Amino acid sequence: MMNSPDTAIVIDGLRVRRGKKVVLDGLSLTIPRGQVIGLLGPSGCGKTTLMRSIVGVQKIAGGTVTVLGDVAGSASLRHRIGYVTQSASVYDDLTVRQNLSYFRSVLGAPKDDIDRVIEATDLGAHASQLVSTLSGGERSRVSLAAALLGVPEVLVLDEPTVGLDPLLRVDLWNLFHRLAGVGTSLLVSSHVMDEATRCDRLLLMRDGEILADETPAGLLAATGALDTESAFLALIRRHPKHLEQGAEQ
Repeated sequence: MMNSPDTAIVIDGLRVRRGKKVVLDGLSLTIPRGQVIGLLGPSGCGKTTLMRSIVGVQKIAGGTVTVLGDVAGSASLRHRIGYVTQSASVYDDLTVRQNLSYFRSVLGAPKDDIDRVIEATDLGAHASQLVSTLSGGERSRVSLAAALLGVPEVLVLDEPTVGLDPLLRVDLWNLFHRLAGVGTSLLVSSHVMDEATRCDRLLLMRDGEILADETPAGLLAATGALDTESAFLALIRRHPKHLEQGAEQ
């Protein structure tokens, strides 16, 4: 696979092992610039492992991962990529604003970035609160706010809407698309299939494999399904592994 100006991430033959288990086995895909890409699949299917590989914090057994033209994990990418983990990566003994001030100084982002990301993530009412006093959803928003500092070119978001109320989820998805509109590339994982319709493209994943790389409309057309969950189930039934298991039974 070749890098191009229109491509944010290129993965070629990625293999990841965890102990004796192969989590990802020869996975290849490309992620374009300026789009919201949904990575959907059940818990344990390899979504987080794939995202860690893209950010460069996952030990890989083979293949290559290139982000914005550089090898994943390169020092040159530290200010160009933002990463939100499933567990909030913030300091409990600091306030929201103090956390963001610390991360802003590490990144060398402009001082007015703190107010910008607080507004973008609707944290204004909590800016002076200790993170330890926040709810799980609010803590996740602080992590997202920190990832937005400095306007990164690539955002890797591991289930960023878990635990959020429906209205805030809508606001965040609107924010994701505004970021994509100015050229940011977003990879957003979820196990909630109804979030699929909010993505420009979908990567449907199961057992470490990409079952589909398609637009939401294209996925429904290809499977004849009425919704994403039904389309996902249809793809599983068509998959060679499923057919082999059925034959064995």
